[in-house]
Amino acid sequence: MQTKFKKAALKLIYFTAFIFTSFSLGQDIEVAQVALIKTLKEIETTHQVSFSYADETIANITLAYKPQPSLEASLNYIIRNTDLEIKQIDSNNYIITKSATVDICGYIYETFSNSPIEGASVTINGKGTISNKSGYFRLNKIARNSIVKIQSLGYNNYFIEVKKIILKPDSCEHIYMDHRTELLSEVVVYQYLTNGLSKQRSGSIEIITEDFGILPGLTDPDVLQTAQALPGVESISETVSNINIRGGTNDQNLLLWDGIKMYQSGHFFGLISAFNPHLTEKVSIIKNGTSASYTDGVSGTIDIETFNQLKGEAFGGIGFNLISTDGYAHIPLNEKLGIQVSARRSITDWLKTPTYNSFFDRAFQDTKITNFENEEVAKNSTQSEDFFFYDTSLKILYDPNEKHQFRANIIAMNNHLDYEETLTQKDTSETKQSSLDQTNFAFGGSLKSYWNTRFSTTISGYYTNYNLDATNLALETDQRLIQNNEVLELGGKLTTKYKASHSISLLNGYQFYEVGITNIQNVNNPFFYSKIKGVVRNHALFSEMNFLSANKNTYLKLGGRLNYIERFGKFILEPRVSFNQRLNTKFSVEILGEMKNQVTNQIIDFQRDFLGIEKRRWILANNKDLPVTQSKQASIGFNYNHDNLYMAIEGFYKKVDGITTSNQGFQNQNQFQRTSGSYKVNGIEFLINKKTKTFSTWLSYTYNNNNYTFKSLTPATFPNNLDIKHSMSFAGTYTLNSIKFALGANWRTGKPYTKPRENNSVTVSNTGNYINYEEPNSSNLPNYLRTDFSATYKFDFSESINGSIGVSLLNILNEKNTLDRYYRLEDEKSNKIQQVDYVSLGTTPNFSFRIYF
Repeated sequence: MQTKFKKAALKLIYFTAFIFTSFSLGQDIEVAQVALIKTLKEIETTHQVSFSYADETIANITLAYKPQPSLEASLNYIIRNTDLEIKQIDSNNYIITKSATVDICGYIYETFSNSPIEGASVTINGKGTISNKSGYFRLNKIARNSIVKIQSLGYNNYFIEVKKIILKPDSCEHIYMDHRTELLSEVVVYQYLTNGLSKQRSGSIEIITEDFGILPGLTDPDVLQTAQALPGVESISETVSNINIRGGTNDQNLLLWDGIKMYQSGHFFGLISAFNPHLTEKVSIIKNGTSASYTDGVSGTIDIETFNQLKGEAFGGIGFNLISTDGYAHIPLNEKLGIQVSARRSITDWLKTPTYNSFFDRAFQDTKITNFENEEVAKNSTQSEDFFFYDTSLKILYDPNEKHQFRANIIAMNNHLDYEETLTQKDTSETKQSSLDQTNFAFGGSLKSYWNTRFSTTISGYYTNYNLDATNLALETDQRLIQNNEVLELGGKLTTKYKASHSISLLNGYQFYEVGITNIQNVNNPFFYSKIKGVVRNHALFSEMNFLSANKNTYLKLGGRLNYIERFGKFILEPRVSFNQRLNTKFSVEILGEMKNQVTNQIIDFQRDFLGIEKRRWILANNKDLPVTQSKQASIGFNYNHDNLYMAIEGFYKKVDGITTSNQGFQNQNQFQRTSGSYKVNGIEFLINKKTKTFSTWLSYTYNNNNYTFKSLTPATFPNNLDIKHSMSFAGTYTLNSIKFALGANWRTGKPYTKPRENNSVTVSNTGNYINYEEPNSSNLPNYLRTDFSATYKFDFSESINGSIGVSLLNILNEKNTLDRYYRLEDEKSNKIQQVDYVSLGTTPNFSFRIYF
């Protein structure tokens, strides 16, 4: 037994010694990396040959060279393990050069999660491939001095030099793509409410229309209607042309379409968005913490961007609903050039649908079209109207090479109304036609250049022209009133973006714009003519730093903008900040702040201007009785996100100086007062959203405390016209295979208004009677409630053509909500007061049918 044990022990010792010796020998024969020039000298000596090369060709190249059995094997070993070419000149002489082409490879990852990106397109000079499930790609024989372009849906394009991803024997470069961002700012915090809606770490809300789900009351995506589903964003008048962000008026919103400032946003005088959603790639809604690159918009920014990348295949669609019909297409002409076209036109001038009738009743309340001041004339007259709208757009996409992108855009939109009245008296008749025309025509262009993987520039410019024209012919007199409001604006911007490190990026730039506004009043009897025109030029420098920590927990955007208003010789400095800190995997806190200014506003002179339909007109600040509007805002919020449950609460404070009584639309004792002042609003916004694979439900609540201060009025401080104390929405969406359902309700407290005094309500005067009012905005309208429903069904015609059907019902309970109320005398000599109510849409059905290809 002892002998066997000794033999076994001896074998174990021998085996251990063998393993150790083998390992030691392996360590001894491992070849160290040595300079290539030393290897070449060794080969020259061994095989009696000579190499010719430029010093820079082999500089800094090292090689783990192992002696080879032949010269040919030695040369092949060098070629395989470097990016060099070796050519034989004669029997003993060789020349070494950098190879003209190389093989490349890489692994593509998402920056935020470090997860591999499958299906990313990797292209260069007509050659291409896609990444696999591991994010891996490889291309052979690629020109050494080229730039590789990497694209993936939902991510920003990535450009990298070929020399940085050359195939190596033992490794490939790791490439990280940012999620839809030019800088480090737009990091997704949470996808909420419905597909395609997400909150960014910068505090903005992003709508991706291509991924968009469904919302109550919408059969088709409508970017401006969708914005109103967010806390702090609503329209007191139920229109997309009058969106109120945190208690501000619509003219305090900056509205951009592909970088072009737009002065018109809606059709049917505000009931429908004027921007085709099917070519819109994303919409950013910014309530606070705006980037320093933006000007204007003291209350908020709505930035609409169309598809900006060339697609390999054409796509498009056509469709209709009970208001309009439309079509759109993206057409690649070759690998470098493509176009996008869209067109929409109403069917309202030849088909009066129930949807049209409901919209008509809502849009033309208390206007020349539906309200007659002279009852005798009304009894003996007949009326007819012809209304239509259209919009069209064209975009040119041209990528001359991998480093440059040129884009050009044109958009035109129009609302047109002809209103005909015929008065019949004693067998004679007289016909007069009034009209209203609202148009916005704009074009712009941009050149984006990627100079290297860290530095890019964008040069852009635009021109926009807004026109509101009205001709009002009085049926009972010979009076003719012509009114015109025209805005002409052109601007340009240079932006540079530099990624200083993986965590820090810098944005700098210069912006210039010139805006001119003309207002014309022309009355023939008695004759009166007025033309007021103003021009303002603005120069601005802006700079911004974006920081995202290596662990992705800390985000900071800090910047500033220095404006110079040339006409007033006025400098305005505007700091901007956005901070987000992830406390753990569930909680985060954000702090936002900004200061902004604008020189354009809308005013209402008289309620009957422009036929009483679109009575707001654009004006320019003059730095006197019309001051520059300036705002400052701060907010702090907390977010919770875990297991598809998202909760957010945000408190904010905003003050806006430089508002005037005329741009607030007073219809009480302050209607004809002309003075400037301010408003302050503070509030809380809350949102809770629970999502499953097929179901999403949410509840949002907003509290506002919004007050004016006009020092020359009595009282000086009183509630804002938009002081909606409490606002709440509750909705749910459900997906069953190809069918989607949405049901939701919106509730809010009533809008402030001013009652006449109960006693001594009218003062009789030789110069005209007038109403005596209670304190401004001391009463509130009844609470508002609207419940909406929608459903869509998608189906396939073939592999390449599919379709969808949608139905919706607005205000399914047919609530008679009062949106606004004011009082007037029957005439200036009367002491009888009339109460005028603006009523919401009644029950309004809609149906849509679309084909996609």
